[in-house]
Amino acid sequence: MSSATQSLRRGRPARRRGPVRPAWVEQPKAATTVAKAIALAAVVLLVTVPFLIIVSTSFASNAEVVANGGWVLWPQHPTLRAYRELFAGGIVTHALWVSAGVTVIGTAASLACTIGLAYALSRRDVFGGKPILLLILFTFLFPPGMIPGFLLIKGLHLLDSYGALVAPVLINVFNLIVLRGFFQSVPEELYEAARLDGAGEWLILRRIVLPLSKAALAVVGLFYAVSYWNAWFYASIYLDSGHWPLQQVLRTYVVGGSQLADSAAGDAGAVAAPQTIQMAVLVVATVPILLVYPFLQKYFTKGVLTGAIKS
Repeated sequence: MSSATQSLRRGRPARRRGPVRPAWVEQPKAATTVAKAIALAAVVLLVTVPFLIIVSTSFASNAEVVANGGWVLWPQHPTLRAYRELFAGGIVTHALWVSAGVTVIGTAASLACTIGLAYALSRRDVFGGKPILLLILFTFLFPPGMIPGFLLIKGLHLLDSYGALVAPVLINVFNLIVLRGFFQSVPEELYEAARLDGAGEWLILRRIVLPLSKAALAVVGLFYAVSYWNAWFYASIYLDSGHWPLQQVLRTYVVGGSQLADSAAGDAGAVAAPQTIQMAVLVVATVPILLVYPFLQKYFTKGVLTGAIKS
């Protein structure tokens, strides 16, 4: 006997059950929505408030810094004294140019080498492709230590030169795998049609593969640019203090702070507080990447997911 007949005999109308929807399709409850909003607001505050304190302290006057114990949430009398000291032609100005040059040249060189190797490894008929790929993956799983890296840089005569900041990270294995997977996702029919038209590998790469891989190239380029811009470890090992990039100078300001801040102030003839100098250097080191990222954000998710899935 059906459930509808039983319900009619008991005097109750039969209820029709609709199709069962997955949990992620159902409308969330009000309490769930409120909890998500509170959690999101808390995360935003945890990220925004420290950055606001850093920026505000860099613009604060000495009296406000002293009155607030070294940190200022909102300066009442903002001043550019700390930034004038930084850009008065001293250590930070030189370090900023070094970081900019290493980032631009290093990113271009890394992209060129990564694109060439990734395209070669993405082709099935390349000679020795699989053994070379296995060797590259082996270096990813078992990276060399600091001493072999130092001996290599010394053997290449790159000590105290900016090439020492580029050579150790010229090709990143993760970026290489992402690009290789993206190149493999290009339909094979396009390669065959180009070869039938007489195109060589270089022309195929330049006219077909690269225009279709803008998303992956933007993501990989951003990864390289961020790594070069934030690099300080290799600079501390291979470079003299007169050739340091901005991040190494920033680390010295924050860790050993007052001496470098006092020396920078002495060069410029100003009297900004050490905390404002430190926060100003931190702002200068952070803002360039924050300005570049929004222009590449639309490519970020697409490039990473496609390379990861297709590899």
